[in-house]
Amino acid sequence: MALIELDDVRRVYDLGEVKVHALRTVTKQIELGEYVALIGPSGSGKSTLMNTLGCLDRPTHGSYLLDGEEVVSMNRDQRAKIRNKQLGFVFQNFNLLNRTSALENVELPLMYGPRVSPRERRERAMEMLAKVGLADRYHHHPSQLSGGQQQRVAIARALVNRPSILMGDEPTGNLDSKTSREVIELFRELNEQQDITVILVTHDQNVARNAKRTLVLRDGEIVEDTIDFQLAKAALEYDPDAPEPVDS
Repeated sequence: MALIELDDVRRVYDLGEVKVHALRTVTKQIELGEYVALIGPSGSGKSTLMNTLGCLDRPTHGSYLLDGEEVVSMNRDQRAKIRNKQLGFVFQNFNLLNRTSALENVELPLMYGPRVSPRERRERAMEMLAKVGLADRYHHHPSQLSGGQQQRVAIARALVNRPSILMGDEPTGNLDSKTSREVIELFRELNEQQDITVILVTHDQNVARNAKRTLVLRDGEIVEDTIDFQLAKAALEYDPDAPEPVDS
């Protein structure tokens, strides 16, 4: 059984007189330990798909099994529990608490799940900070850290609950190219060495090409699913509205 199973998943936003079909008939599986990039132009549905996979939103049609559990029928509290158990999130803007230390930021998710003692919280948070190379920065506040260090803290926070899936929403969007490469290398190491499933939304082709599988979205549909990034790039650049070439 796949870790993620989507069957005829659709998401329609009812805006009164207008209905927006953000996802159309998505049927896909993602196995444990895969590294997947979601790419596509603005408005293609990749963020909606990410929110669906991350249990932040529910489809309006279809089935979504996460590790054998049906997400579509879950209420908000049940989805929150499965997020806390299975998923870790990394965002473009880091989303760290400015007035708390790196250690305290990483500890935060442990306060919302099963009861964990303060000592264990600290030990697990320190373990994750060491994993991302920031053991010596545990007492620093976000304002005392570089952008790359802040994103590493955010990754440590995403990992502290030991999720099976690490999700990134434009995780390198606010980083320079050198720091971006370092963060993506960290994602790769986590995927290969710990068998963590990684799913990233990105506009950056240099980030996407590091994934082992790429899903290309357009108009709410997956138009390409490939392990060959050149095929993904061609699908991304294809313009269905362009006029057909005329033979001379």
